[in-house]
Amino acid sequence: MKPEFLKEVLEKIRAVKIAVVGDYCLDAYWFVDESKSEISVETGKPTEPVRRQKYSLGGAGNVANNLASLGIKEIKAFGVTGNDPFGAEMIAIMNQTGINTKNMLIQDTDWATHVYIKPYTGEIEKSRIDFGNFNYLADKTAEILIQNLQIEIIETDLVIINQQVLSGIHTEYFRQKLVEVISQFPEKIFIADSRNYTDFYRGAYRKMNDTEAARLCEIKKEQGETVSYQEVIYAAEQLYERYRKPLFITRGGRGSVVTDDKGISEIGGMMIISRIDTVGAGDSYLAGASAALAAGYSLETAGEIGTFTAGVTVQKLFQTGTASPEEVYKIGGDADYIYHPELAEDIRHADYLQKSEIEIITKWPADFRIIYAIFDNDGTISTLREGWEQIMAPMMIRAVLGEKYKEADETLYLRVKSAVLDLIDKTTGIQTLKQMNILLGLIKEFGFVPEEGMLDERGYKEIYNNDLMEMVSKREEKLKNGEITIEDLTIKGSIPFLKMLHDKGIRLYLTSGTDEADVKHEAGVLGYDSLFEGRIFGATGDLNADSKKMVLDSILDSIGDNEAASIVTFGDGPVEIRETRKRGGKTAGVASNELRRYGLNQAKRTRLIKAGADIIVPDLSQFEKLLGLLNIR
Repeated sequence: MKPEFLKEVLEKIRAVKIAVVGDYCLDAYWFVDESKSEISVETGKPTEPVRRQKYSLGGAGNVANNLASLGIKEIKAFGVTGNDPFGAEMIAIMNQTGINTKNMLIQDTDWATHVYIKPYTGEIEKSRIDFGNFNYLADKTAEILIQNLQIEIIETDLVIINQQVLSGIHTEYFRQKLVEVISQFPEKIFIADSRNYTDFYRGAYRKMNDTEAARLCEIKKEQGETVSYQEVIYAAEQLYERYRKPLFITRGGRGSVVTDDKGISEIGGMMIISRIDTVGAGDSYLAGASAALAAGYSLETAGEIGTFTAGVTVQKLFQTGTASPEEVYKIGGDADYIYHPELAEDIRHADYLQKSEIEIITKWPADFRIIYAIFDNDGTISTLREGWEQIMAPMMIRAVLGEKYKEADETLYLRVKSAVLDLIDKTTGIQTLKQMNILLGLIKEFGFVPEEGMLDERGYKEIYNNDLMEMVSKREEKLKNGEITIEDLTIKGSIPFLKMLHDKGIRLYLTSGTDEADVKHEAGVLGYDSLFEGRIFGATGDLNADSKKMVLDSILDSIGDNEAASIVTFGDGPVEIRETRKRGGKTAGVASNELRRYGLNQAKRTRLIKAGADIIVPDLSQFEKLLGLLNIR
């Protein structure tokens, strides 16, 4: 989606009015601090003192909250609370958020406000405490809700139907009355997101996840079990035939599919490099998509807005987050999508150039001409820094655990280690300073190191860099002493390939997330700096201005959009692949095994395909075939 169009959509949705009919819930976070625990006189058991508590809207309330954050003109809430303190808290939050609560009814008997209390001790979530499981909606309450909706719907652009729990408002009587309302207002869009009654809401659009879609088509899937692309497409076809109304099927990181009378369209998932919390992501998607539909935009545009909205909220931990228009614009105006997720995760479907190890993801036109070639340095050409992950990971684990490093039990240690490895995996290829900035967020999230004990990103980078450069210096010394050769420190075929491209008149660029001075030094040590004729770029120490993305943007800007089709980028990290693809250049993912210096690294293959690589090579040893593929004679 072009930034100008996204800005237009975000502006127009500010004028719409949306009603949210559903199961309004309250999420309660109680943070227990056992340092103040004492033995109860009455029970003889230790108490669990709550240091702080936090409440946020859940269920239909989270949908409404997301709409409010997007700047929707009016959100009309239709639901029920109990006559209890939690209900009062819920209404207070909704009013503070700007949600219209005049149609939120209180049922005095047989109803407790739906509350999900999540106690935390440190980082560990204990057993949840639930209220509202024994609710039953009185027919009289249902009648009032329906009557109020019939009055308000005249001045409403779209109605969201949320069904979250079996003990909520969606009794058989209420469902029947609501279907009658849908049939009375055929010109209005109703969109149902229902865990248990999707089939029931005739005349409504539907939003569901892939597991729910599969089950509706009698494809047995457990929660969390992968639903294949073929199964999703089959379900989309079958469900549209059943409902004859548009539907959205979300697929988590694999994006979503939308279906109407024009057919099935795919919406790509978002590439997120930070830690994520997917709780409430479906509500965020629903809010974004509904807002766009209410403003008159197409199903595809609605799906993209839903994707951007969810892409923002999944990055907000320990909360059912929301997304502001500014946040949606930031993530969507220069969106990083995931490409070919099924192929990326299943090498059995790989398609190779005849008699080669070159995997073809996207076929290039037969007549294209390459003038410029951009190369990443580490892992694409040089292996001087091979093993950097084994230096960074222990350093980050120590930084997160602080003084708890030695005393942490195995469960905690492995949890921190998993988070660190996930951080490294997702940020491979971006500048070190940015990685350390993300590490700071991880340190704060785990909370073992007090603010005064934390370093800034430059402090952590210095610790890492000192350890790394000690390893690099030893390898350089061995090279100088003749104990190893340049071939031992470069990806197989890389330097001969560079020389061939240079001799053919291809203009070469070298880029890296490593500090620029170090890149130039290492290229000189390994003997290929002259091939780039001064066009070597790296990080300069400015967190906001020197990321590899910005370096690539600068290179691509200097070449110009008119010649973007004449660019090919070779890299083993997602950043260079992703940014070149956005500009219309060709991309070659080098899924290198840096330890052996040849052969395929399957983890890299997965990352590079998802980033948008057109081809995948394990190394650059088959350079003659690569030249042919690039139409270089």
